[in-house]
Amino acid sequence: MRTGQTLRMIGFYAALLLFCGFAIFPAAWMLITAFKRNADLYDPANNPFLFNAPPTLSHIGFLFTETNYPVFLWNSLFIGVIVVAITLVLAVPAAYSLARLMGHWGEHSSIAIFLVYLIPPTLLFIPLYEVVTLLGLANTVWSLILVYPTITVPFCTWLLLSFFRSIPREIEEAALTDGWSRVGVFFRVALPLAVPGITTCIVFAFALSLSDYIYAAVFVSATTSRTVSAGVPTELIRGDIYYWQALMAATAIVGLPLAVVYGLLFDWLVKGFQVELPRSPRA
Repeated sequence: MRTGQTLRMIGFYAALLLFCGFAIFPAAWMLITAFKRNADLYDPANNPFLFNAPPTLSHIGFLFTETNYPVFLWNSLFIGVIVVAITLVLAVPAAYSLARLMGHWGEHSSIAIFLVYLIPPTLLFIPLYEVVTLLGLANTVWSLILVYPTITVPFCTWLLLSFFRSIPREIEEAALTDGWSRVGVFFRVALPLAVPGITTCIVFAFALSLSDYIYAAVFVSATTSRTVSAGVPTELIRGDIYYWQALMAATAIVGLPLAVVYGLLFDWLVKGFQVELPRSPRA
């Protein structure tokens, strides 16, 4: 009995260690490469996983002083913040309204919103490009600010629907009986209970605007309006010359803080996707 339990524990921790290795490897590889000297990186006799020469900050300095990376970074942050704000302003009241909509219209509307989210972005970028061009927003960050909510709003509305539906109506009815207005009930009762879902929406909308490549590459060609995802490859891959250390540094500067945020908000994100809906009266 003890031998079998010991073997199971060994197998469990071995699998866990293997998983941790796979999870940590990309971040470790980015950080090691970002601080390596050229002679250390390109010498095939050197161990690629170790510093065979003292690390250097010259590639990070090159990234911020001799490329447009600061512009890309600012554009990405600006777009991300605006997209998050637009998403919350539209998705939160829409989800609450649909959650309180009685009858089949509420169910059908929520399903329709989720089906809109399932449409592949590759099918939409041509008509959306026509809209962006018609509005005179091509080659500007505002084209992406206009387009990204078409992805984030349907998903976040569908996600928040489950939170608002899980709030017992008795709580809101009691607040209304006490003299609160419907707006007061929304802000003082519904919103605090939906914070995990709202947090999930914030992370999703910001991460999407930060990582999207298709729309960022198609709608924006001006260097001053590019984002990190579309600007870094064009800036640091010049013909057959790859600035590997600067590429890794540019990726780590954006990716690692986002990974830390995911880790800190992991419990909230799990709650955002695991909320239980109330049972149907027919059950």
